[in-house]
Amino acid sequence: MTKDQIFEFFRRLAEDNPSPETELEYGNCYQLVVAVALSAQATDVGVNKATRALFREVETPQAMLELGEDGLKEHIKTIGLFNSKAKNVILLSQLLVDEYGGEVPDTREDLVRLPGVGRKTANVVLNCWFGQETFAVDTHILRVGNRTGLAKGKTPEQVEAKLEKRVPQPFRLGAHHWLILHGRYVCKARTPECWRCPVVDLCSYRKKVTEKPKGR
Repeated sequence: MTKDQIFEFFRRLAEDNPSPETELEYGNCYQLVVAVALSAQATDVGVNKATRALFREVETPQAMLELGEDGLKEHIKTIGLFNSKAKNVILLSQLLVDEYGGEVPDTREDLVRLPGVGRKTANVVLNCWFGQETFAVDTHILRVGNRTGLAKGKTPEQVEAKLEKRVPQPFRLGAHHWLILHGRYVCKARTPECWRCPVVDLCSYRKKVTEKPKGR
């Protein structure tokens, strides 16, 4: 895509959804960290179902430690990999209490020190809570970046680097939300719904599905 095409790409997505947000539910920064950590290889819908009752009971790292690993597992046992995720959430909560006074740090370097928090999770927290222009590349963004020609790369890190260079203002803060939502609801993995895509003419995908399949 050219610079003008990229600008138009995001302009249209922004026009459709002026204030994009994560679909994960949370009440404070700590809960956001926990929700994003739990969302790895799970759906936001599934995470939200599990965390609604949890977050009514747990608002701080100390409260999570008091709940304990077994108590946490009871809340999140419907989420994939819940055993390892519960262990990591307890460990990251302990680290926040011991080294950060129970507060979530605002740098990527500190965030990725937390057990179960990788670069993608750190980028989500930095963007959603601290308002930093980060690009949290998940499977949706990896697919959309490559399929459309917006940001091609074999790894999330490669796609993130391309987005860092190519996404213009005023779209940088909301870019990863628009791309995730576009990949989740329009540019789907199995069959992209090109017939209703607002940026279909800007996309370089060669196998566009321009007619809605019968029965859909």
